[in-house]
Amino acid sequence: MAKIYIDGVMHIVNESDNLLQSCLSLGIDIPYFCWHPLLGSLGACRQCAVTQYNNLEDRQGRLIMSCMTPSIDGTIISVNNIESTIFRSTIIELLLTNHPHDCPVCEEGGHCHLQDMTVMVKHNIRNYRFRKRTHKNQYLGSFIKHEMNRCITCYRCVRYYNDYADGTDFGVYGSNNNIYFGRVEDGVLENEHSGNLIELCPTGVFTDKTHSKKYNRKWDMQYSPSICQNCSIGCNISIGERYGEIRRIENRYHEKINHYLICDLGRFGYSHNNLITRPKNPVYSNNRYSKILNFHEAINIGFNFFKKFKRVIGVGSIRASIENNFALQELVGRNNFSNGMSNKEQTCMQLILEFLKNNFIYTPSLREIESYDVILVLGEDLTQTSARVALAVRQAVKKKSQDINYSNGIPKWNVSPSVHMSESVKNSLFILHTHENKLDDISEWSYFAPIDKQVNFASAIAYELNKNLPEVLNIDPLLKEKALLISHRLISSKKTLIISGSHSYDVSIIQASINIAHSIKIHYPNHHVGTVFLTPSPNSLGVALFGGMSIESALEEIQNKKADAIIFMEYDLYRSISQHDCDIVFKNKENIITLDHQYTETYKKSGLTLPVKNFTESSGTVINFEGRAQRFFQVYDPYFYGDNYCFFESWKWLHWMKSKIDNTEISWTNLDDVISSYSKKYTILNKIKLEELSSSFRVHGQKISRSSIRSSGRTSLRSHIDVHEPRQPVDNDTMFAFSMEGYNQPHESVAHIPFAWFPGWNSPQAWNKFQKKIGKDLVSGNSGVRLFTENTIKTKIDLSIISMSQTFKEEEYWYIIPYYHLFGNEELTQYSSIIRENIPIEYALMSFEDGEKLNLKKDSIVEFNCLNKNYRLPIQLSKYLTKSHLGLPLGRKGFPISLIGRKIKFLQECIT
Repeated sequence: MAKIYIDGVMHIVNESDNLLQSCLSLGIDIPYFCWHPLLGSLGACRQCAVTQYNNLEDRQGRLIMSCMTPSIDGTIISVNNIESTIFRSTIIELLLTNHPHDCPVCEEGGHCHLQDMTVMVKHNIRNYRFRKRTHKNQYLGSFIKHEMNRCITCYRCVRYYNDYADGTDFGVYGSNNNIYFGRVEDGVLENEHSGNLIELCPTGVFTDKTHSKKYNRKWDMQYSPSICQNCSIGCNISIGERYGEIRRIENRYHEKINHYLICDLGRFGYSHNNLITRPKNPVYSNNRYSKILNFHEAINIGFNFFKKFKRVIGVGSIRASIENNFALQELVGRNNFSNGMSNKEQTCMQLILEFLKNNFIYTPSLREIESYDVILVLGEDLTQTSARVALAVRQAVKKKSQDINYSNGIPKWNVSPSVHMSESVKNSLFILHTHENKLDDISEWSYFAPIDKQVNFASAIAYELNKNLPEVLNIDPLLKEKALLISHRLISSKKTLIISGSHSYDVSIIQASINIAHSIKIHYPNHHVGTVFLTPSPNSLGVALFGGMSIESALEEIQNKKADAIIFMEYDLYRSISQHDCDIVFKNKENIITLDHQYTETYKKSGLTLPVKNFTESSGTVINFEGRAQRFFQVYDPYFYGDNYCFFESWKWLHWMKSKIDNTEISWTNLDDVISSYSKKYTILNKIKLEELSSSFRVHGQKISRSSIRSSGRTSLRSHIDVHEPRQPVDNDTMFAFSMEGYNQPHESVAHIPFAWFPGWNSPQAWNKFQKKIGKDLVSGNSGVRLFTENTIKTKIDLSIISMSQTFKEEEYWYIIPYYHLFGNEELTQYSSIIRENIPIEYALMSFEDGEKLNLKKDSIVEFNCLNKNYRLPIQLSKYLTKSHLGLPLGRKGFPISLIGRKIKFLQECIT
C-alpha cells in the first residue's frame, strides 16, 4: 500500500495501480478515454492530466498523465488546480475538432462516455470553424453499426479487438490526423466478442444495430438484472425493455464471471423473447377441432387430464428455471419426473454433479480461469459452445508475458510491453478434439482424434502422473512422448486447469479428465489444480439435482403402457429424438400437455398447450457450470400492455393444477414460496433462500428501481390502448419496482443491479461507481451463491479407466459426431430473426481423405439416410477429422441429439 496526497488530503491506495485508477477507486473523478480496466494504459488521449509536485514546498508542479504514472508512496498531486482543469478542457476541445455536432441524433446519446467527460470538464463552446475531416463508414455485419466520423482516436477498439480478443479482421489505418479504425474492406466482423466494441468505445463509432431498428434513449428503457440463458457460463446481463419489447442487452458487471465482456450470442440473440412472436393464449385441440381457452377452461381441462389418465410423466427442461422444474416434479411426483436429457447427457451430468458435490478439486469461476498458466482442454470446442470461456483461456495464455514484465518492475497496467512480448512468450495450452477449432492458433499442441483415442491419450497422461493407474498399451511412441511432456508441464506449472464437458455427449472423456486432475491432486498435494466441466444449457446442473429419468426412459414408459400421458414443460421433443419417433408420440395428441413460450414443433402438435412467460417476463434461478445459483428477474409485466393474454410462469400453471387436483388452497403466491418449498426438500438449495434477497427487501423503505430517475414518456407507453395512464404494476416476486420510483444508487446489500447509472456517469463507465475498487468487487460483493463448498458431503471418486475402443471397421460405415457453431447451436436463439441471419448453412463435415476417396469437390452435396430421414447436405472438408467420421450440426432443427454415435452405412454424392 502507498500513501499519496490528492489536493492536500492523504489517501491510502494500492501501489500496483496507476494514479488514475487509484483516484477513481477513491471516488475522485478524473476524465479519461484511452484507459480501461481491462485494456490498461496507453497514454493516447492525454485527457487524464493532473499536476504532480516534487514535495510540499513545490508550488509550480508539472502536468503528468495519471494513467501512465504509478501510485508511489509520497506522491503529491492536484486534480482540481487551474493548470490541470484548463489542460483537460483544451484536450476535449481538440478531440472534438472533427467530431460531428450530432448528439441529438446520435444513437450513443445519453449513453456516451464522451458526453459525460465533456460535461465533467465543463467544455461547452467550440472554437474550430473549419471543414471537418470525414470518413466513409463500413458495413460490419448485422450486429454493429459503424460511424467513423465520431472517432476521437482513443485506440480502445483496436486494442481490445486485436490485442485482447485476438481478432484478425480489424485494424487501424492512416496516420496523423487521418486515422481510420475498421476492416480492410466491408464485411462481417468475425470475432465472437465483437459486440463489446459497442460498450468499450467511448463515443458512437460502434453502436448496436439491432437496437437501431427500434431505437430509444437509455433513460426511456426499463431494466432488470438477468442471467444469459444461452450456455452454462451464466454471464450477468442487463436487459432493457420498451413498449413490451426487449430493446437491448448489455453487460452487467460481475467480478467473478463475465467482468466487462459478454459474447455476441448473449448480446444480440434476444429477439425471440419479444411478445409479438410468442404464444399468448391456451389452446385445446384434437383431431376434430381446435379451441382457444380462457384461464378457467385451461385449468379445468388440466384437472380432467389428471383424472382421466392414471400415470402422467412430466418432462422438465434444462433451459427452464429451478422453480419451474420443481413445480413439475411436485405435480407428477418424483417417480414420474424426467429431466428431459438423453441417456448420454444424463450420464455426463450425473458424473459432473457427483464430482462437484465431492468438491475435492477446485472449480474456478470464469474470471479465475485467466490466472492459470497450463491448461488442458479435452473434447470441447470452447469458442463455439462456451465462447466466453474461450476468451478467458486466451487471456490465460497471454498472461505469461505480463508476469515476466511485472517481475522486472513493469506494472501490469502498462500493457504495451506485454502486448509485444505475448506474441512469442505464452503459457501452455493443449487441446484434444475431433477436428480443428479456433483456439488452435494459441495452442502449443493439438491432438485430433476420435473420442475413444482422446480418452486413451488422456489416460496415458493420467498414468504418467499416477503409476497406480493401469498403463495404456499399444499407444503410438510419439503420443507416449507427448503424454510425458504434457504430464510434466501440468505438474511443473504454478496453476493447472483441466477443461472438459458434455458437448461430446460422452462420459468417458469427462472421467478421463477427472482422472488427470485427481492424479495431480493426490500425488502433488502442494500443486494447485482446477477443473471446469461445461454443460449445454444454463440450468443443466440445476435440473440434474432433481434427478429423474432420461427422455428415452420416459418415452419407453409411454410405449410400454406403464404411463398413459405426458407433460412437456418448456421442452421440444423434436430437438432430442428423431422426427419419425416424435411423430409416433404425437399420433394421439389428447394425452399430451405442453407448456412453452415458443412455437416449437412439440407445442404445435400437443393437445393442450399452455403459454408461459419466458425468462425476460419472469423471475427464477439457474445454476451455472461452477455450481453458482444465480437469480434472473422479470424485466417487465406483459399485462401492463394489454389484458387480452392468458399466460403465466410455468410454476404457476403447474401449481394451480396441483392445488385443484389435491383440492387444497394455493400455497405458492410468489417466488419466495417456491424457493422455500424446494429448499426444504433439497437441502443443498437452502443457500439460495438464506443468502439471496427476498421480495420483502427494501432500502430506506424503497424497492429497487428498474428505471433511472431520468425516465420519461411513461404516459406514452399505453397511449395506443388508453390515453389514461394506469398505475404501474406491482412485482410481488422480487424486490424491484416497475418504475423510476425507488432506490438506484450503490448499496452494500444490493448485488443485483438493474442498470449502470450514476449522476454524471451515463455510459457503461458508470460501473466505476458501483465498485469498491475499479475492476474489482462490487460495493455489495458478487451476486449468486456457490452451492458446492467444503461443507458438502464428500464421496469416493472413481478412477476407473473407461475403455472406448471401437469394435467396427472404419471402412464399413460412417460414425456421426457433433460439430458446433456459436450461432445455431443454442436452442432458443434459433427462433431469433437476427441470429438466423448469421447461422451458417448446415453442412456435413468429413475428412480430406474421405473426400478424395469419394471424388468429392468443395461444392459437392452428399446424401444419406439416418433415423428414417433422408439428408442432403453440402460438404466441408476437414484437415484433421478422422476418416469414416461425419460431423453434423446436432441440436439444430432437423438434427436431433439422438443422431450422436449413429452409424451410416451408405453415403454418396448427390447428382442433380
